[in-house]
Amino acid sequence: MKAPLLYISYDGMLEPLGQSQVLAYLERLADEREVHLISFEKPHDRGGEAERAVAGRLRAAGIAWHPHRYHKRPSALATAWDILAGTRTGLRLARWRRIGIVHARSDVPAAMALAIKRLTGARFLFDMRGFWADERVDGGLWPRDGLLYRIAKRCERRFLLGADHVVSLTEAGLRELRRLDFLRGRMPPATVIPTCADLDRFAPAAAPPPGFVLGYVGSAGTWYLFDAVVACFARLRERRPDARLLVVNRGEHAYVRERLRAGGVPEDAVELRAAAHDEVPAQMARMHAGVFFIRPAYSKQASAPTRLGEFLGCGLPCLSNAGVGDMAAVLEGERVGVALDAFDDDALRRGLDALEALLREPDLRARCVRAARRHFSLDEGVARYRAVYAALETR
Repeated sequence: MKAPLLYISYDGMLEPLGQSQVLAYLERLADEREVHLISFEKPHDRGGEAERAVAGRLRAAGIAWHPHRYHKRPSALATAWDILAGTRTGLRLARWRRIGIVHARSDVPAAMALAIKRLTGARFLFDMRGFWADERVDGGLWPRDGLLYRIAKRCERRFLLGADHVVSLTEAGLRELRRLDFLRGRMPPATVIPTCADLDRFAPAAAPPPGFVLGYVGSAGTWYLFDAVVACFARLRERRPDARLLVVNRGEHAYVRERLRAGGVPEDAVELRAAAHDEVPAQMARMHAGVFFIRPAYSKQASAPTRLGEFLGCGLPCLSNAGVGDMAAVLEGERVGVALDAFDDDALRRGLDALEALLREPDLRARCVRAARRHFSLDEGVARYRAVYAALETR
C-alpha cells in the first residue's frame, strides 16, 4: 500500500499555473495513491463555473481538495496567517489519513510541510521551484539587506536541511545548491524535474495560415521584459511589414497596449486576446514562432519557464535569452530557437536573422517536438515524481 500524499501549493488551482503545473501532475499521480491537496485561492477566482469545473476535475481524479483563501495584505502578516491555516489543515489530515509524504511546492508551503514533518514524522519533499527569497530581491520587492530577506534565507536553509528530498527545476539551480557551504556533506537526495507541459494538448496542429505571426503567451510583467518583445517586433516589421504579433495574456491588457504604443507598434499589427488555459493550444496553432524574454538574475538560474515547453510541444521555435536556468542550453543545443545575450537593436536583429534561418529548415517543427518530449514531457515529469515518492517510502 503506497503512503497517502499531501500536496501543498500556494498557487491556486483556479489559476492557469495551478492547472498546468499542479493538477496535470496530480491527476496522474492519484491513480496509484491517496492524494490530498491544499491550495490557496485568490478571492476573485472563487465561485462560478470555473471553480465548479476544477472541483469536478479533482473529484474525477479522486483527489481530495482543501482550498484556503489566499491573503495578500499586509504582506508578511497575511502570509503568516496563511501558513498557520495551512499547517492546521495539514496536521489534521496527516493524523486522520496517516499521511506519509508531504510535498511542498516552493517556500511558503515548505514552512507548513516542515512543521507537519516534525509533528507527525511524515517525509518532507521540498519542491523548490527556484530561489524564492532571491527572486523577491531580484524582482525589486525586498531589499537585499532587509529583515524579510534575512528571515526568508534562514528559513530556506532550514527547509533544505530538513528536507528528505529536494526537487530543482534546473541543473543550473542544483549546481548552485551544491555550492552552498551549509550543505557540504549534508546535501539531501535531489532530482531535477523541469516545469513540464501536457504534450498531448500542446502538440503541432495544421500549418498556420499564410503570413508571419510572432506569438507571445502569458504574463507580461515583473520578470518578463515585454518592452524588449515590443522592440523585437518593431525590428521584425522593418523586414516583414506584414508580420503580426499575437499576444495571449490574462489580466494585463491595459499594460500591454500601453507598452505597444510606447514602442511605436501600430494597433492593427497586434491581436491581443485572453484565453483560458485549455484554449491556449488553439491560439498557438496560429503562430509561426514564439518570443519571450526574462530578466536574467541570480535567482533565475533555478527557473524553467512553462511556456518554453508549450511552444516547443506545438512545434514552434522560440526567440528568448540566456541567463535563465537551462533555457539557452535547450534552445541552442537542440537548435530549436535562439538565446540572446543582450537586448539592444543589434542583438535583436542578429536574433531575428538566426530565427529566420531556423524557420527555413524543413525539419524544424519535428525537432521542436522532439526537444519538448526530451526535456518537458509531463509523462517524464510524473515518472520522476513517482520515483522520488518511492525513494521516500523506503527511507
